[in-house]
Amino acid sequence: MNLIRKILFPFAIIYGLITSFRNFLFDKGIMKSYSFDLPIIAVGNLSVGGTGKTPQIEYLIRLLSKNYKVATLSRGYKRESKGFILADESSNAKILGDEPFQFFEKFKNIQVAVDADRKNGIEQMLSQNSKPEVILLDDAYQHRKVKAGFYILLTTYGDLYIDDFILPTGNLRESRSGVSRANVIIVTKCPSTLSLENQDAIRKKLKLSAEQELYFTFIDYDDFIYGEGQKIPLSELRSSSKLLIAGIAKPKPFFEHLKESSDVCMSFPDHHNFTDKDLEGIKIAAKNNKIITTEKDYVRLKGSLPDNQLFYLPIQSKFVLSTENSINNFDKTIINYVGTSSRNR
Repeated sequence: MNLIRKILFPFAIIYGLITSFRNFLFDKGIMKSYSFDLPIIAVGNLSVGGTGKTPQIEYLIRLLSKNYKVATLSRGYKRESKGFILADESSNAKILGDEPFQFFEKFKNIQVAVDADRKNGIEQMLSQNSKPEVILLDDAYQHRKVKAGFYILLTTYGDLYIDDFILPTGNLRESRSGVSRANVIIVTKCPSTLSLENQDAIRKKLKLSAEQELYFTFIDYDDFIYGEGQKIPLSELRSSSKLLIAGIAKPKPFFEHLKESSDVCMSFPDHHNFTDKDLEGIKIAAKNNKIITTEKDYVRLKGSLPDNQLFYLPIQSKFVLSTENSINNFDKTIINYVGTSSRNR
């Protein structure tokens, strides 16, 4: 695979020139970006997949939904529907996509919508009787047709954008210079005990501007697994044989957190649509043991596997402790942006 990527280097140069020219057109106003009269926060990344956008969106929902009417707007990757859809009780993962449906199931006090055309999606949401006061754009860093008021760029600890290259030789969707649009950069999936020395080393390596804020987060796993009306301490399952399933971009940490010697792991592509053949294979592999999966996979598997066997393990994004008191500083930055934007409406 590495050899093929090196062979494709000329195409990476061409792709990089195209994306850079596109960004130049937006920067100069030749291609129009649309702004809206409410706080809009875009969360995304420079690279493809697996940077932890979903737990970061959920963090923002928890932070803001106490005081504001929050809405999320996603593309709805791999959904079977088209156009704008505002989630309601008839929605499911096939209609919304797995991540938006996860938001809808988990946070009943927010609006959840999908639309590949983010401008149209925002316009549709603002035409509703109950208008949102804050919109969170999921995976929208490259969607420059809409100009968000605040940009959060994610990059993973083990695969920093600064060490990567443009597709198809690397995994970057655009040039590394795209980081300049970000107000905040978050290094995700760090060790929870990441030292201040390592944080400083990454800070120097990224060479951010003085106006940009840098934070470090880690994935925190819940102490319980959850199923249909059930909640079981994870500690009770350590000695039991189980089947672990993940259809996410980077499943290794999930498996490593749960796996014991007698467990079986099954990995599927990110956002995988489970077929009847897949489901039959899962049932055979599970036997009568519990099946533990990610929260994102659970919303697609629910109803297709026995309720008494199927469970999911929730995760949350948490800030690595530092001398800068990261949690309070990040929260203040977001609340200040939303509050200031709201007062200026």
